[in-house]
Amino acid sequence: MPIIINLDVMLAKRKMRSNELAAKIGITEQNLSVLKNGRAKALRLTTLEAICKHLNCQPGDILEYADETDANE
Repeated sequence: MPIIINLDVMLAKRKMRSNELAAKIGITEQNLSVLKNGRAKALRLTTLEAICKHLNCQPGDILEYADETDANE
């Protein structure tokens, strides 16, 4: 998948656990795990906003685009 989720990196930088963030933003730990592991098919902008608010970061700190053709060269 060309979209990379760097949520675990931001959690480590902020010294916050996944379950703590999930409780703060109002989603289940399972849904946060799906997002964190890159298995999510969609991400609500309100969820992204809440993540950025509580981790004090920008969406670009969490989401990254990697062109698959670059990886094959």
